[in-house]
Amino acid sequence: MPADQPEWITSAQQALGRKVRDARLYADLTQEQLAALAQIDRSTIQRIEGGQNDAKISHLLRVAAALGVPARDLIPDGAPPANP
Repeated sequence: MPADQPEWITSAQQALGRKVRDARLYADLTQEQLAALAQIDRSTIQRIEGGQNDAKISHLLRVAAALGVPARDLIPDGAPPANP
């Protein structure tokens, strides 16, 4: 993550990671199984769940499809502060 990343973005990335992890665990999948279903690298799943990267929308769409959930369910609620 860039050092100059605003805190609200970092928080949102971490929240997204928790939502992906929770959905994966609810589906009773390992990271490896989810990666195979989503056709992306396990390391990408690991980084998303850890809130360690800017997840590509294509990855999120693949993960959501593999988990059988709407992509919007993985996106954290909230908006940026008024003066980011």
